[in-house]
Amino acid sequence: MSPDNPSLQGILDHFFDVSDQVLNDHQHQLTPQEIGTITYLGSGIARVTGLPNVKSEELVTLGSNNLGMVFNLDPEEVGVILLDADETLTAGCEVYPTGRVMDVPVGEELLGRVVDGMGRPLDNRGAIVVTDRLPIEREAVAIMDRAPVTVPLQTGIKVIDALIPIGRGQRELILGDRQTGKTAIALDTILNQKETGVISIYCAIGQRSSAVAKLIDELRTYGVMDNCIVVVAPGESPPGLQYITPYAATSMGEYFMSQGRDVLIIYDDLIQHARAYRELSLLLRRPPGREAFPGDIFYIHSRLLERSTRLRPDLGGGSLTALPIVETEAQNISAYIPTNLVSITDGQIYLTPDLFQKGILPAVDVGRSVSRVGGKTQLKAYRSVAGDLRLSYSQFEELESFSRFATRLDTATRQTLERGRRVREVLKQPQYEPIPVAEQIAVLLAVSQGVFDELPLDKMNEAQTIIRQKVAEKLPKLCEKIEQGEGLSESDRKALLKVAKVD
Repeated sequence: MSPDNPSLQGILDHFFDVSDQVLNDHQHQLTPQEIGTITYLGSGIARVTGLPNVKSEELVTLGSNNLGMVFNLDPEEVGVILLDADETLTAGCEVYPTGRVMDVPVGEELLGRVVDGMGRPLDNRGAIVVTDRLPIEREAVAIMDRAPVTVPLQTGIKVIDALIPIGRGQRELILGDRQTGKTAIALDTILNQKETGVISIYCAIGQRSSAVAKLIDELRTYGVMDNCIVVVAPGESPPGLQYITPYAATSMGEYFMSQGRDVLIIYDDLIQHARAYRELSLLLRRPPGREAFPGDIFYIHSRLLERSTRLRPDLGGGSLTALPIVETEAQNISAYIPTNLVSITDGQIYLTPDLFQKGILPAVDVGRSVSRVGGKTQLKAYRSVAGDLRLSYSQFEELESFSRFATRLDTATRQTLERGRRVREVLKQPQYEPIPVAEQIAVLLAVSQGVFDELPLDKMNEAQTIIRQKVAEKLPKLCEKIEQGEGLSESDRKALLKVAKVD
């Protein structure tokens, strides 16, 4: 057939048109994938060239199976923080972008499990199969979508529930020197949520693996692990993993909050998180500021804690309550990171080694602890019993310190001191023994009304136990009324005091 045959020309034109369309439709398949190269490998970080289109916080694969997250976007190179051990990596290894911003699995399947900051299981109980994932960095809930914090989160610890109340959706900082019982307070708070329906997330950052294993064993022993998620970045893990872990844990909690459920999250502790961020920033040559921390050290914690809130009822009414922990050195609560966190949170519970060494446990310094939400979240029964207790107890502590220098004390001063010592004895509480609300109120009412004034201090524990047993046995309806948030009438107070009379 000749080339100028119209039918043949039409066939050829149609063939080329179809070919052009196929090439256009599949152009992205013909574009070569970006492949970067490691030019520098440091302790926990890598510098990479050859990834001009990579996104901030994108997950990348380094070498064969090491994961990292894009942290710096510089004109000539990309700074990557490593999320896995880097023993097999060397300069010259290839880096592959995943096209996915760093995210974590979320859902019911995580309850009862121990995972790392990427959602990978650490408890040898098999893979976690989930259908939902959320980015680790998310915008905080808009102000107009938030509800006032009015519902209490009971810790089961008398000194906190009575004097430093915490509400659902609040951010209450726990700070103090090492070995003063910070984690013990957080653990008791988790144990007290066993019957409340509150989901607990314990986020361990830079802690010893043995200490975390002990805590997990205690959660299982007391039967609360099935309603908890433990997210772990131990001290020996890469600093990059320690950095992303609290954000990942928060996303896991936000999933439940969006479903209208209440969540408690513990960050233990944020001084280790700040140090991990400082290490990464210095290695990636970000400008250092005070104490070598980068200038945005305040921002990394504020954007984390700002995600804790309570949603409006029409959005489900769920809440995320944060109890961040920070370690102080030599009782210096005016140090850089502690003061940053004090200014971000809605109050602080300060634990002092002086009380700890005297055996006053939990070692909460009532004078320097505060809840800025305060009585708005407290059950009404507490207000009528413990309303003046905080002030009178602080006055007792001041009076006790001055009375050491006095040789003679008048009768009123002696009575104030004796009452104060009994209040302090009542506020003592052993670990792993959270106390129900009604029993707390009965004991606090008894001490504030002078029931224990003539009782020797060494008999106080026995008397408290008797009162708690009597209240639970003889006044079940009143206990239910108190837990439902109703106030105490005069007849209710008389009934409690009648039960509290110690033989």
